Amino acid sequence: MEIYLILMLVLMILGSIYSLHAKDLLSAVISYGIVGFALVIAFLLLQAPDLAIVQVVVEIITLIIMIAVIKDSTSEELKSKFNPKFYIYFAVVAIFAILFFYIFDRVTGTLSQFGEHFTRMATAYIEGSQETGSANLVTGVIFDFRAYDTLGEATVLFTAVIGVLTILRIKGKKKEK
Repeated sequence: MEIYLILMLVLMILGSIYSLHAKDLLSAVISYGIVGFALVIAFLLLQAPDLAIVQVVVEIITLIIMIAVIKDSTSEELKSKFNPKFYIYFAVVAIFAILFFYIFDRVTGTLSQFGEHFTRMATAYIEGSQETGSANLVTGVIFDFRAYDTLGEATVLFTAVIGVLTILRIKGKKKEK
């Protein structure tokens, strides 16, 4: 599974670099989506399905908003009837979607079956919960044992909100002119 993680990290780096140097906005958004969905697979490989779920939701919402912004843009390239670049973009997205679902299927096979108790870490949390001083076991686990995980989730959500607000603000400034 480490080879899949390395593959996802390389794909994320290449997608990030391409998104910075993209000539048009649609290809930048497509590469941005590739980076986000590769992060989902990386979270699953690292046995963090809760972060993967948050990332999927954030990724889908931001991609929908960004594509809506592109659709409303005044670019002549997007308004033309026949655009051969559209078919290239569609093929790239289809290839990455197939690749994503293949790796997603392989990665989810490593997770424990639904309903199967896998208490490798849960036992340590329950036994160590007395040391946290918290009256609630869940609060003790979230803030003492899984603080970095919770910080990661909050960072993903905060970054997504800031990105969406930035795009919407730029769109609003263009309409005022």
